[in-house]
Amino acid sequence: MRVLVDSSVWIDYFRGSNDTDTLDCLIDKGFVVINDLILAELVPPLMIRKQHQVISILNAIDRVPISIDWRQLIDMHVTCIQEGINKVGIPDLIIAQNALCNSLKLYSHDKHFKLMSNHLGLSLY
Repeated sequence: MRVLVDSSVWIDYFRGSNDTDTLDCLIDKGFVVINDLILAELVPPLMIRKQHQVISILNAIDRVPISIDWRQLIDMHVTCIQEGINKVGIPDLIIAQNALCNSLKLYSHDKHFKLMSNHLGLSLY
């Protein structure tokens, strides 16, 4: 099993939230993967804080390439709007598409991914 860990989980993890055991377990089992979009969300604030060791650790995680199918992305966005799932940003749609296209489970704390999973076939951890 491979699990794409969304930036919301990483941010809570870095802040020392109560749910660090779940991510620790996934890391220990080697299930965690990341993509460049999630890294682009996480790395700039870490660079400003000079947390180079954390950046190195994130960069060492297996990376899943992103190949955007814009037609599918538009269809996903239309489905979300039709189902009343509003204000889903394009980056989150890309993350969802990346998980779907690579048969990954998505681990996120963002509620709209749960809503999207009911209509897009997104598998959540």
